[in-house]
Amino acid sequence: MSEETAGEDQPIIERVGGKDVIDRLVVRFYERMDTLEEARPLRALHPDDLAHTTLMLQNYLTEWLGGPPLYSSEKGHPRMRMRHMKVPIGNSARDQWMLCMNGALDECIADAPAREAIRNAMAKLADWMRNTEDTPA
Repeated sequence: MSEETAGEDQPIIERVGGKDVIDRLVVRFYERMDTLEEARPLRALHPDDLAHTTLMLQNYLTEWLGGPPLYSSEKGHPRMRMRHMKVPIGNSARDQWMLCMNGALDECIADAPAREAIRNAMAKLADWMRNTEDTPA
């Protein structure tokens, strides 16, 4: 994601309030995944203990939004699609992921233009992560 969005001079991470806000965003994202009935299938694709997963997403988003290279310094190039190929991600999983993320964005990101820029970039990323067709139940 570009460090500058919506005509602002600051990196988007600074516009939203820094790493603490991103950390809270990720916590709320996973809390929504844990509590929303619609997200149960997505939650089932994750480990029971989300501590490591939470930290990795916090580090990734911090870096992706213009902060320090917390993710790549530990994991190297993100290669998000490759890292997720072992997990079946179809339209349903993408939609559940976006449902959780959209709610977390609405709760945590006060700067409306920054929030929408992040939402749009995440929607593109979520679309790109699909690696399977949904199968009928």
